[in-house]
Amino acid sequence: MMAELFRRLADCIAQRQTAAVVTRLADGAQGLLVDGACEGELALTDGGLAEAQRLSAAGRSGLLAGAERLFLRCYPSPSRLIVVGAVHISQFLAPMAAMAGFEVVVVDPRRAFASAERFPGVTLIDDWPDEALLRIGIDARTAVVTLTHDPKLDDPALAVALASPAFYIGALGSRRTHGKRVLRLTELGLEKALDRIHAPVGLALNGRLPSEIAVAVLAQIIQERYAS
Repeated sequence: MMAELFRRLADCIAQRQTAAVVTRLADGAQGLLVDGACEGELALTDGGLAEAQRLSAAGRSGLLAGAERLFLRCYPSPSRLIVVGAVHISQFLAPMAAMAGFEVVVVDPRRAFASAERFPGVTLIDDWPDEALLRIGIDARTAVVTLTHDPKLDDPALAVALASPAFYIGALGSRRTHGKRVLRLTELGLEKALDRIHAPVGLALNGRLPSEIAVAVLAQIIQERYAS
């Protein structure tokens, strides 16, 4: 790999930007696919570029169709989980998600809840959720889950998430609670996006303990991550 291409790839990874290296197997010529364009010595046809973009968007590596025998190696940005609410469920969900390969961020302005003692090794942000989410930035490899059960914290976070390309949005609460939430968010003009919210959050595993609910939530997130 050319030194300049390698440095550009390293920059993309550092900036949480998905990139892919396309190599022509016949002679080793390479190009870097990033932001919808291929940089470097290797030029792609329109069809090859479109196929490479589809593979890259799915986070997959593989041979591209065609006679040139081009191999795409994808370097997807790591999936990230933002949990709003440093509650009991979050104490189980955060380490489980980390073991599943997610970068985990827990957001809660209540510092007594969002403490290092309760969440060892987890990135904690004690700002208001909407401000925190806007500062973090939500991309298409980010999942957002609201667990506080407090509309003052959950609703603003959901409003930010619904305006983002997050691949998963979930909210804790019963169907009755979610019905009230839908009415509040509709008043904010978000009615067209409300079907993106998974609520009640998690797969229907019928678990009741915080740890069991965390398993159901993470399972649903993983299911959505690979839905495409």
